[in-house]
Amino acid sequence: MLKDTETVIREFTELVNMDPDELEDWLETEASTSSGWTKDDRSGESVGHESGRKIVDILRRNPDKDPEGFGEEDLPHMRKVVSYCKRHLAQEEKAKQNTDSKSYKSLKNWGHDALKE
Repeated sequence: MLKDTETVIREFTELVNMDPDELEDWLETEASTSSGWTKDDRSGESVGHESGRKIVDILRRNPDKDPEGFGEEDLPHMRKVVSYCKRHLAQEEKAKQNTDSKSYKSLKNWGHDALKE
């Protein structure tokens, strides 16, 4: 069952704790581009890195994270972000303890800096 829109927006704004500039800067690092599962399209880009680019776009269009400012086209990706972050935060305690871990780097690609909690 899909979460309702209000819940997705609330959880997205809570979990994505990096602003667009921070996330964009992170996405330009080698640590970002080398972590995560590589997409099947031969681009060499990871799934999380692509997600981060989409999050930057969403946040640039709605930098204040105003619930009314998110469009219907944003919601499918916002759902993915919420699902990914919640699942990995529940499973991966390493993300909070080791900034060199795959978990920490991957979560940052998805807009969540575990050290900011």
